[in-house]
Amino acid sequence: MSSSALPTLTSHQVKQVDALAQERFAISVDWLMEAAGWQVARLCSKGTAVVCGVGNNAGDGLAAARHLHRWGKLAGVFCLDPMRLRDAAEHEMKALRRIGIKVSTDLRLDGAEAVVDAIFGTGLSRRPEGAFATWIESINSSGLPVIAIDVPSGLDADTGFAYAPTVHAKSTVTLGLPKPGLLVGDGPRLAGEVWVVDIGVPFEAYAALGLHVPQDLFAHGDQVRLDSFR
Repeated sequence: MSSSALPTLTSHQVKQVDALAQERFAISVDWLMEAAGWQVARLCSKGTAVVCGVGNNAGDGLAAARHLHRWGKLAGVFCLDPMRLRDAAEHEMKALRRIGIKVSTDLRLDGAEAVVDAIFGTGLSRRPEGAFATWIESINSSGLPVIAIDVPSGLDADTGFAYAPTVHAKSTVTLGLPKPGLLVGDGPRLAGEVWVVDIGVPFEAYAALGLHVPQDLFAHGDQVRLDSFR
């Protein structure tokens, strides 16, 4: 299968798909987030620290952290500002805390063997600033292998432009369908090995946006390397 047979999702289309999944197909964002976290956790090794921002990408990371904890692979969870989490992401934070996992706002990666980057997702359209930028720089300076969720934080998901700073990922787990920015501009250099993973979005939701997804996309497994389409 060629890469031209696999559509991409812009940041605007991601929002449309989420809305369609919930309103037309009765699949909540909570369910999609839970599936996303599970898929991310499956690609992590032992000693993984999860670093979260404040949006839905953070929620995906928190879901991943809960699975990593259950599998004995979690080295710590860090969130820039837990009070800013809303809706499904806030639910994931509550679920994590209910099992006794401490979430720190003080980023310390010493002792970790890998990092999940859940700071920014597809919604970023400007340069990271303040603590967001500091945490991205800390991840890069750690020298640890990074697994980014959807796109590396700091990368424009639509254009592939890398704002300063941008996470340098060893691998990227892109949810449902790849994002255009992973294929162009700075994306291929910063995203590392890209995995397209199934999170349960109905192909009918993509079709409603005029996107044709090959019915056999996940026929050989629910995690597929992007370069296998080229």
